[in-house]
Amino acid sequence: MTGPDILDDTTDDYERLETELVAQDRDAARVSTADVDERSARRLVDELIEDDVVTPVPDQRILVHEPSGEAFDSITQLAVFHRGWRAARDAEDN
Repeated sequence: MTGPDILDDTTDDYERLETELVAQDRDAARVSTADVDERSARRLVDELIEDDVVTPVPDQRILVHEPSGEAFDSITQLAVFHRGWRAARDAEDN
């Protein structure tokens, strides 16, 4: 037998393991946004308004996330967005 034995070839196993490890790393680096309830969202947005990160536009009933320029009509959507935005910025800095 001149070629490698198909039963001894572990290339596919290695590639599957590598793919799984990369996926686990990605999952560990993600920020969970599923735990953002209305109370925590309101608290976060209030802090962002105080820190001039978010600007309310009362006549349009929207909140503008100043660093990104994105506008939101939902406090929860803004809180989830800001958490993801912050996580992405932190990942870029590392």
